[in-house]
Amino acid sequence: MSTLPDGEQPATGDMPPCKVDFECPDCGIPLYCSKEHWMDDYEEHLKVCDTLRQINEDDHDLRSGRVFHEANLPDLQLDDAAVNMTNWDTFMYTREFNAVDSDRAMRQITRLLTYPVTVGSVLHELSPYNLQAGGRLTTEGLKSFSALRYNLHPGRSGRGATIQTLRPEPPPVRVFVLGARAESSLPRSTWVQLAHLFPESRLHLIMIGPESMANRDDEFPLPERTPSNPFGAIVEDRVWYKMKISTIVDYYHTIHKTGHFAPYDPYFDCFVLFHPGLGHPASSHEWEETLPLLLETKVPIISTGYTQQDLDRDVEWVRNKSRGEFDILLEPGENKFRSLRWDLNDADPQDITCGNWGVWAFRGKRYETTTKDE
Repeated sequence: MSTLPDGEQPATGDMPPCKVDFECPDCGIPLYCSKEHWMDDYEEHLKVCDTLRQINEDDHDLRSGRVFHEANLPDLQLDDAAVNMTNWDTFMYTREFNAVDSDRAMRQITRLLTYPVTVGSVLHELSPYNLQAGGRLTTEGLKSFSALRYNLHPGRSGRGATIQTLRPEPPPVRVFVLGARAESSLPRSTWVQLAHLFPESRLHLIMIGPESMANRDDEFPLPERTPSNPFGAIVEDRVWYKMKISTIVDYYHTIHKTGHFAPYDPYFDCFVLFHPGLGHPASSHEWEETLPLLLETKVPIISTGYTQQDLDRDVEWVRNKSRGEFDILLEPGENKFRSLRWDLNDADPQDITCGNWGVWAFRGKRYETTTKDE
């Protein structure tokens, strides 16, 4: 016998969802259609309520109009001052950042810096990822990253400013950021922090992806494709005296097949994928064609993820698609320079993520040549 009041129909999966019409009074995020449903789900909501409130307050802080003193970034690193990359606190102290005196300000500035510093923390000779217990770096990873560090930290002996002490300079180290989205529109002073970590080398940052110029059309109208600029690249050549940034609105696999950036050199090239969604059902098809081409180059590929689940899903997808054809360089795990600020998925407010929460690295397997005795 039904216990529902007269005239009320039981809920079915075919009924349209109710409109979200009730804000939690504690976090201020609209999550439920009524106060009654909020009260029914209160115990589950308490697990994320404090974090949602923090996200809400951080968003209001961004729009408050206050002066962001924490965004005054330091300039060149002193020659005799080593950077300590153990964590955010030691990094900012040894890089002589202005003192950040609040947790909220720290969350805001790490949300910007997580992109260049994550790349720098993996490639730097003082990287916190090493062969020691818990360092997560593999033997193959040491081989690949040592090759890059050879050019990112060149020896200074014999070089000087006079004619007699001039020495030929190697070509710039190319960092390919594939599937670029938000990172391509970061303030250029933020990306220059990557150049400050490698003051003796030249860097060429190449943003590639169909969304790499989203919401920036007024700032940089896309140039026409010409024989001298076949992909309509936007080149910012004065970002820093040893760093330039190129942006190409296209899929990487399209460019790769033309040989535009060939040849690739493990001593000078590196791929970076920020939150690529390799294993996400909505975006994995876009990487089907690209993954084999990346592995073919034998160049290190650094990839990040929003959450532990997102990272594990990407790793599993690569294993399923290219089992036996790649080597792990950096074991998957939490990024020491992840954003300290949490972000909210507007489509699902219960989905809380973090910029560059996890990081791992891999490359195409390299086979050693052996000879058979007669």
